Amino acid sequence: MTRRVTSSWMMLAGGVLLFVVVPLALFLPRPKAGVNPWEHVPQRAAPTDHSNLLPGPYETPQEVTRACLECHPDAAHEVMQTSHWTWLSDPQWARWLGKEIQIGKKNAINNFCIGIQGNWPGCTRCHVGYGWKDANFDFENPENVDCLACHADMTTYAKGKAGMPLDSIDLTAAAQSVGGPPTRYNCGKCHFNGGGGNAVKHGDLDESLYVPEPELDVHMGKHDMLCVDCHTAEDHRIKGHALSFAIEYGDQVQCADCHTDRPHEDDRLNDHTDAVACQTCHVPYVAPKWPTKVWWDWSTAGRDDIPENHYTYLKIKGSFRYKKNFVPEYYWWNGTVRYRYLLGDPIDPEKPTMINPPDGSIHDPNAKIWPFKIHRGRQPYDTEYKILLQPWTVGEGAFWDAFDWEVALRE
Repeated sequence: MTRRVTSSWMMLAGGVLLFVVVPLALFLPRPKAGVNPWEHVPQRAAPTDHSNLLPGPYETPQEVTRACLECHPDAAHEVMQTSHWTWLSDPQWARWLGKEIQIGKKNAINNFCIGIQGNWPGCTRCHVGYGWKDANFDFENPENVDCLACHADMTTYAKGKAGMPLDSIDLTAAAQSVGGPPTRYNCGKCHFNGGGGNAVKHGDLDESLYVPEPELDVHMGKHDMLCVDCHTAEDHRIKGHALSFAIEYGDQVQCADCHTDRPHEDDRLNDHTDAVACQTCHVPYVAPKWPTKVWWDWSTAGRDDIPENHYTYLKIKGSFRYKKNFVPEYYWWNGTVRYRYLLGDPIDPEKPTMINPPDGSIHDPNAKIWPFKIHRGRQPYDTEYKILLQPWTVGEGAFWDAFDWEVALRE
C-alpha cells in the first residue's frame, strides 16, 4: 500500500441474528391435532462403512479426496459451487448500490476479527479446502476440496493453518471413519467457534450444543437431531444463511417448515405469528450456557499495562466485554439488510458505522419482531480516505509480532 495512511478508531455495531432452526426452546409448542412435524424431517440415509472402501495408506489430504472422487465423481465440483468453498454468496441485488454483488468473507468486514486479509492461514482453518494461505489459492483444483471436514469422525480429524490437516492426523484412519451424515461436531468445529473461540460471535451457537440438555435445545437435546436435519443439502448446497451475508432473503430455513405458521392449540397465540417470529418467544435469552462477546475494542491492543484475561483483555486483540444469559434486543426484520458494509466503502467518522442493520418496520407486511444479539466495537479506519482498515496481524513484522499499528495498517 503506497498511499499515505493515518489511522484512528471507529465505533461500529454489527448484528448477529439469533436465527436458529433448532431454537433454544424452553418448551415445545403443542401442535394442533393432525399436524406432525416429523413428516417434514428427511429420513437419514443408512451409514456406509468406509473402512474397506478407503484402505489407504494416504500421505497427503489430496490423496484422500482423489479416493473419494472415484465413487463420488461430482462431489468436488458441487462443493466448489457453494459458499463453503468460494466464501462468496450467489449474486444478490444490493438496493443501495443499484446492482448485483456477491458478498462473503472475501470482501466483507466485520467488527470481530475484522477481515481475512490480515490473517489468511488462521481464518482459512475453517475453509472446506486445503492450502488457502494467501490471495493466490487455486479455487479450480478439485483435489483441494476437504471431504473430511464434513464427513470424518471428528475424534480422528482436525484442521490447522490454511485448512491443512494437523501433522498428527492419521489420514487413513480419518478417511475410514467416514460413515453417516455430518454430525454436530463436524458443523460445530467451525460454526460454534466463529470469531476466534467458543461462543464468541453468535450467542446462540456454542459448544454446549454438542451434547445439549433438553431444556437448552429440545430438538438436539431431547430428539438427538442434527444440524443437517433442518439445514438440508442438495448437491452439497446447504440450506440457510446468516444475516452477516444476507442481502436478499434467499433459501432460508423456518420453524414453520415443520411446525406450520399456526402451530399452537390456542388461536390467540397463532394470531401473533404474522408479526412475531417463533424465536422471539422461544429464544428468550442469549448465551444461556457460555458467555458471548458483545464489545471488542481494538484500540487498546498492543499495550503491556493491562492484565491479560480471556474475557477482558488480550494484548494481540484489545479489550472485550462478554455477557451470559441476557435478554436479546428486538427489531422488526423482513429477512434482508438495509445495507451491508463492504471493504472500501466510505464511512462517517462522526457516528457509528452500521455493518449489517436488519431491514423492516411495523409498516412492512413482510417484517416480524425478531431477537438479535448486537455486537459493538471500535476498530481502525483511514482518516484520509474514510474507510475501515484490515490490520495485518500474522507474519514477521505484523501486528501480533511487532505491535506496530503504523506498519500493520499500511501493509
